[in-house]
Amino acid sequence: MSSTKILDYTNPQLNGTIIVPGDKSISHRSIMFGAIAKGKTTVSGFLLGEDCLSTIDCFRKLGVDITVEGTNVTIQSDGMDNWQEPKEVLYTGNSGTTTRLMLGILSGTKLHTVMTGDASIAKRPMRRVADPLRLMGAQIAGRENGQYTPLAIQGTQLKAIDYTMPVASAQVKSAIILAGLRAEGTTIVREKEVSRDHTERMLRQFGAQITVEDGVVYFEGGQQLKATHVNVPGDISSAAFFLVAGAIVPNSNIVMKNVGVNPTRAGIIEVLENMGASMKVEVEDETAAEPTATITIETSNLKATTIEGDIIPRLIDEIPILALLATQAEGTTIIRDAEELKVKETDRITAVVNELKKLGANIEATDDGMIIHGPTKLHGGKLQSYGDHRIGMMGAIAALITNEPVEIDDTDCIAVSYPTFFDHVNSLLNK
Repeated sequence: MSSTKILDYTNPQLNGTIIVPGDKSISHRSIMFGAIAKGKTTVSGFLLGEDCLSTIDCFRKLGVDITVEGTNVTIQSDGMDNWQEPKEVLYTGNSGTTTRLMLGILSGTKLHTVMTGDASIAKRPMRRVADPLRLMGAQIAGRENGQYTPLAIQGTQLKAIDYTMPVASAQVKSAIILAGLRAEGTTIVREKEVSRDHTERMLRQFGAQITVEDGVVYFEGGQQLKATHVNVPGDISSAAFFLVAGAIVPNSNIVMKNVGVNPTRAGIIEVLENMGASMKVEVEDETAAEPTATITIETSNLKATTIEGDIIPRLIDEIPILALLATQAEGTTIIRDAEELKVKETDRITAVVNELKKLGANIEATDDGMIIHGPTKLHGGKLQSYGDHRIGMMGAIAALITNEPVEIDDTDCIAVSYPTFFDHVNSLLNK
C-alpha cells in the first residue's frame, strides 16, 4: 500500500545531531560474506531497510541461520557447501545489489535456484552480470537471454576469467569476484574508472587474499572465508540528503556522526567543497576496514560546478540530491558522464528533471546528465517518487525550501534505504 505525504514547512531550520542508518552496500555484503564463511559472524550497525532484509530472506531460504536483534545481526553458517537447495523462489524485492551479487555467488554452488524481484527489478538489466559469469561457465537462464528476471541458475564448476569492465559498476565487479571464490585459477577484473570497493575490503576482513593495483583486481579461487565481526558505518548516500538540506535550508547546522567516508564513495564531499559549502569533516578512524567521520554542515553560499569523469562512480547515487543542491547555487551546474542513472530504480535523469521542473527549477536533461541554472526559488507542487527511494527523499528535502506544500505520491519506498528518514527530519526541525 503506497502512501502520499503532503509536506508543508513554515520557515524551517534544521539543527542538531543525527546518526544516519548503516551503509546499505556494506550491510548487504556482511550477510553474504557471513553466509559464505564457516562459523559465527556478527554484524553491528546493520541497515534494517527493505533491500537488506531481502538479502537476509534469501539466505534463510538457503538454510543459513540468521538472527536479527535491533541493528545487530548474527549469521551462523556451515559454509557454502552445506547450503540447502531452496524449495521457494528467492525474492530480492527492490534490491539490485542482492540480485546481481547473488548471481555471482550462486553460479559457483551445486544448487539450482531461481531469483525474481519486484516490478522495478524486472526492468533492470542483468546481462551485464550474466554475460561475464557465463564466460566463467555459469549456467544462467532468464527473460531475453538473461537480461531480465526471473533468473534461473544451475550452479556448476567455474573457471577464472580476465575481464575488462565496459562500465564502472561495483555490482558487476563484485559478482565476478564472488564467482571467483569458487572458480579455478585467478580471476582478474580491470576497471577504467574505479567503482566502490566494499567487496575487496570485506574479503580481507574475512581473511581472503586479494590484490588491487592501478584499477586491476586479482583474486585467487578456492579461498575459504573465516567468520568475523563487521561494523557497518553510517551510509554516506543517506547522509547526502542532510548534507544538502543543511547547506540550503536557512539558519541550519547539522552534525552527522559515524558516516562512512570510503574514498570510492565520498565524491559528494568533494563536490560540496568545490561549491563552497560550509562543512567540516573530522575523520574518526582511518585504519578501520571502512573509514568513518563526523561531518558538520551549515547554511552555505554555493557556487555552481561541473560534475563529470572519474568522480561519477563515487557519487552516482547522490546525483538526484546534488541536482536539487545545484538549483540553489550561483551559476550553471553541469552533470555529465552519468548515463548509468538511466538503469537505476528508475531512469533517474528523466525523473529528477521532471520532478524538479514541477517545483520551478531551471533544469534540462542531456543524454548523459543534466544542466541546472541557479539560484532558483522553488515553489510547491505534486511530485512522483516513481517508487524510487532517492527521488522520494529528494522531493522531501526540496519541500524544506518551498513556501507552498509539496505532495509526494509514494513515500513508502524510502524505507528501502532510510526507514527513519522522516523521524530524522522532524528531530532536526524541533531543536
